[in-house]
Amino acid sequence: MPNPPSVSDAPSPLWAVAVAAAAVLAIAGALQPELRVLHYVCKPLATLIVAALVWRARDSEPRYRAAVLFGLVASTLGDVFLMLPFDAFVAGLASFLVAHLAYLYALTRRRGFSPLRWPWLAYAVLAGAVLAVLWPKLPDALRAPVVVYVVALAAMAAQAATVALAHGSRATLAAACGGASFVVSDALLAIDRFHTPLPAAPALVLASYWSAQYLIGRSVWQRRA
Repeated sequence: MPNPPSVSDAPSPLWAVAVAAAAVLAIAGALQPELRVLHYVCKPLATLIVAALVWRARDSEPRYRAAVLFGLVASTLGDVFLMLPFDAFVAGLASFLVAHLAYLYALTRRRGFSPLRWPWLAYAVLAGAVLAVLWPKLPDALRAPVVVYVVALAAMAAQAATVALAHGSRATLAAACGGASFVVSDALLAIDRFHTPLPAAPALVLASYWSAQYLIGRSVWQRRA
């Protein structure tokens, strides 16, 4: 792994390469039953590499860094729950809910809530559209948890976009793109699971998922003012 720079506000590109390599192996394991062991090893590994990237960002804002790191640990638990050979979807959903709340808290360290800005409206409309598509086929027991999760996810993505519009730095733009990628990933996952099976769903879901996690991890790399 790259050595932690003391003053840079951008990580080495080798981090992105490492995350991408682990992600490709995890996706291969998801698509090919004979390579399943790669999925079990590399799925949490890819997220943990992002966590290591965040850990190395020692010149960043402490509370932002700590909250994102907490979110990545929760995400790793979610990764494990969702790849188990039995159905642990609710546990995985809860883990990622905690992750999104941690990311949302981190983002409010850079700018307070601004719910009247257009990103909030845009993500509210998108969240409503996804729920409308899923609702008829969602099991009754999952409707309330899914609504809570979607609201948290949309709020995180909207706050990330709001912060990027206010500051416009590489770090805040990375977080905004990461939030959008998370929305895409989770929408694809939900549609594939509850509505209509998608071709190559694991590749689409996981590629957008790790893009999101890497970009959010990258957003930590902003030196304190």
